[in-house]
Amino acid sequence: MHRYRDKVVVVTGAGGGIGRASAIRFASEGGSVVAVDFHREALSKTLRIVKDAGGDIHGVQSDVSDVEQVQQYLQESVSVFGGVDVLFNNAGIVGGIGPLEDLDEKTFDDLFRINVKSVWLGMRFAKPIMTERGGGAIINTASAAGLTATPTLMGYGASKHAVVGMTKTAAVEMASVGIRVNCICPGIVSTQMIQTIEDKFVSLGLVSSADQYQQAYSDRTPLKRYVEASEVAALAAFLGSDEAGMVTGETSVIDGGFLQS
Repeated sequence: MHRYRDKVVVVTGAGGGIGRASAIRFASEGGSVVAVDFHREALSKTLRIVKDAGGDIHGVQSDVSDVEQVQQYLQESVSVFGGVDVLFNNAGIVGGIGPLEDLDEKTFDDLFRINVKSVWLGMRFAKPIMTERGGGAIINTASAAGLTATPTLMGYGASKHAVVGMTKTAAVEMASVGIRVNCICPGIVSTQMIQTIEDKFVSLGLVSSADQYQQAYSDRTPLKRYVEASEVAALAAFLGSDEAGMVTGETSVIDGGFLQS
């Protein structure tokens, strides 16, 4: 399958988890991928994996919450590959875990800087580049936490609600120039991020072990397991493709039925 032949795809947060899986998926479908991440070593690993598989990829180390660095990674996409057709705004952090009164101001600000501001900046500066190419697709990573209450994750949940809201507004604003905007709302994904959450819940005494946390989640989830990063990547690949040509402003949940349980 080569849905992305002759297309340029930018993936932020590409150093691991969903971002790495998505860079691999887009490249495997023929896309020229610009992988963006703050952490050089993690980014280098993604580049090696894709190149070893024969994929076309360029890496940019960047703070995606900094306006000049966002402009830089997008301009590098233009200079290296000729433009931007798909932007996957995927970078994000969990931040503090605990009751709302324990969430400190710096962590709260960091959550909105990385999880929200970076998405806005990416959309803002990708719009004119995509418009010049006749349109494109933007995919934002939100979360199931952006659609429901998330006790112990006040700041994270609030930031992901913001991403859902921005996606809907951007979809309406950008439709006239042929840009579709959607967001993905994963449940718990089997990545390093969830391992951090599991360990924190253990340290807070909320569960006795990571296995207990996983079991409690699985017991409530109709499909009985965490989501795999590759499954989120497959959804992103659909939303960015021409097959999703009439899908915009959509909140695509991938959580094994957790929110319905």
